[in-house]
Amino acid sequence: MQLSLHFYPTNNRTMLIAHQIKWFIAAGLFCLLFSCQREKSTEQDATGPVQDSIAADPAMDTISISYLTGKFDPETDPRFVEVPDSIASRSGLLLRKETLEALTSMIRAAKAAGHTMTVISATRNFDYQKEIWERKWTGERILSNGKNAAVAYPSAVDRARAILLYSSMPGTSRHHWGTDLDINDLNNAYFETGEGAALFTWMEENASDFGFCRPYTAKGPHRPYGYEEEKWHWSYMHLSIPLTRAASRKLKNEDISGFKGEEAADSIDVVGQYVLGIDPSCLGE
Repeated sequence: MQLSLHFYPTNNRTMLIAHQIKWFIAAGLFCLLFSCQREKSTEQDATGPVQDSIAADPAMDTISISYLTGKFDPETDPRFVEVPDSIASRSGLLLRKETLEALTSMIRAAKAAGHTMTVISATRNFDYQKEIWERKWTGERILSNGKNAAVAYPSAVDRARAILLYSSMPGTSRHHWGTDLDINDLNNAYFETGEGAALFTWMEENASDFGFCRPYTAKGPHRPYGYEEEKWHWSYMHLSIPLTRAASRKLKNEDISGFKGEEAADSIDVVGQYVLGIDPSCLGE
């Protein structure tokens, strides 16, 4: 702004300069206060039952293959915390801090609505998943269809596909990430009658308000491949979305190794078909 001060007598010019200085000071203070208030408002808007943890999580490019494949110890990772015994089926279950905070809020709301929710499985790292997988691979543990996989499926690909109906290959499970958990019962039938059905209906209607989605819905045009439906499995999207995107960009079938049956990973395209074979809602779509 240019001021034509030469049109005014000296006293008036001095008064005008003083007036303009006061105006600029007042305008500057107003802008400063408005900016601070706007920042405060933005911070307040970010709080609530769903905490947006994506911004707090490392950038997608810094997510390592070791983390994606569960090759670390969550017990020594400060990002993980133990699920309280009051909401867990046993001691020692671990989740990411952000997941547990959102889950606690959801469990509280479910209880107010008359439903009981118990965490029966949470973080499982590579070694934990390897033990589950190899017991099924060798036939030590019978499959859900009642068959001994080592006897019924001599082909590595066929055996792997049979196990993959409900169990992940080591290195491919969302349970590696501390974002996913199982509740109440590992059987779809539980969630189809009685209290199980009532809880499932409540979850379908309300879980997204707390940041949770169900990655393994019934198969169909929107989810043509991957694991069978799991009504018990829920995922905290605000952490799992960037991790899923990182897996899509960085994880390769050759990264899935170090266990019996690893040779089937590439033939099956385990990353594309299973790691990424989730309901679109779990990608924010």
